[in-house]
Amino acid sequence: MCASVGIQGIAWAFGGMIFALVYCTAGISGGHINPAVTFGLFLARKLSLTRALYYIVMQCLGAICGAGVVKGFQPKQYQALGGGSNTVAPGYTKGSGLGAEIIGTFVLVYTVFSATDAKRNARDSHVPILAPLPIGFAVFLVHLATIPITGTGINPARSLGAAIIYNKDHSWDDHWVFWVGPFIGAALAALYHVIVIRAIPFKSRS
Repeated sequence: MCASVGIQGIAWAFGGMIFALVYCTAGISGGHINPAVTFGLFLARKLSLTRALYYIVMQCLGAICGAGVVKGFQPKQYQALGGGSNTVAPGYTKGSGLGAEIIGTFVLVYTVFSATDAKRNARDSHVPILAPLPIGFAVFLVHLATIPITGTGINPARSLGAAIIYNKDHSWDDHWVFWVGPFIGAALAALYHVIVIRAIPFKSRS
């Protein structure tokens, strides 16, 4: 018998939940549930600094509460699985973990930019309705690739909440990787979107 759902099950759970959360909160906050995504959108001038900071604080508080709920409902499993805190897996260097977080977050944030692009929304009426689907699928794919390396962060709030509630030495050893990596990945995605993609000239009528 299977002892757990495995990497595929974990990846599907994260991807499916992100799809649902983005779909449900898109009309309220724009679906901001990840500081890295919020940071990327801020760099692309799609958010004000005040709103971005407010979102990030609320995201972190939500993650702390969520980790606390998990600990309260499943204390034995919570302790046995290290509180779900992110660490760089044995056999990988911190550089490898950082690289995985940068690439994974780049994929996620660039997917967000592509799925919510105003020009696509104007051209293809179905894009706003389906936007949460590619975002959730991107999260699924990134988890498949990076769970064996870092447990998959790509969301600093999720990593912070787990580290604070579990609060053991190993949960803080590599914690900087799960802030620096996602923020670099988000910045690169914003840069690519604004400077490269949005700068592509469109045919003008003569």
